[in-house]
Amino acid sequence: MTASIKVEGLSKKFQLKHVHSLKESASRMVRGARATTEEFAALADINITVNEGETVGLLGYNGSGKSTLLKCISGVLTPDDGRVLVRGRIAGLIEVGAGFHPDLTGRENVFLNGAILGMSEKQLKARFDDIVAFSEIEQFIDTEVKFYSSGMFLRLAFAVAVHTEPDVFLVDEILAVGDEPFQKKCLARIRELNAEGRTLVIVSHDLDMVKNLAGRGVVLEQGRVAFDGPSDEAVAHLRGSA
Repeated sequence: MTASIKVEGLSKKFQLKHVHSLKESASRMVRGARATTEEFAALADINITVNEGETVGLLGYNGSGKSTLLKCISGVLTPDDGRVLVRGRIAGLIEVGAGFHPDLTGRENVFLNGAILGMSEKQLKARFDDIVAFSEIEQFIDTEVKFYSSGMFLRLAFAVAVHTEPDVFLVDEILAVGDEPFQKKCLARIRELNAEGRTLVIVSHDLDMVKNLAGRGVVLEQGRVAFDGPSDEAVAHLRGSA
């Protein structure tokens, strides 16, 4: 089978600065002391291959490294060690409103965000009406997005992403925002992408949703792969480790 995503020996660390009171900070400045930092290993030697057309759920509790891994796959973060190889056009909903400029209108942001995701102006013009109709925010499309609610951000961001016809689609907890009817529409569109043979990687705390959408589940614990197998077994593993 052809691999859409290959994660090889990936590790990612962050420097955590310890917060001090204003009095302590002033004292340290007077003494010329440096702020204390601690190294945190968010991911350690991750090896995962996702095949073309596969839907994989990334599971784990807060701090397990799910979002960090997704950001490394999308290119938002650069690994400290190892590498990520992605085949085809990638589109991601990593953060609500990411890639949107607050001072531009919804219409302008559709073209900006679509261009970032690799679409030509001609393609965007052809799909613009479908994007706006899917988002259900027609009356606000010429309003600056800084006036949008988080739900409106979600609607437009999701609509743009799914209409770019990505080969690889990444979703991180984005379905937690918005009302139930729109969530159902998003899930239906995700299933359509899966049926079209797109590769999907989904991060969500909704274990039942992941079990229904994904055929495979990868459980992360403290930045390492703790389980990789059928999604129902992955959910059972995670629940058993609680």
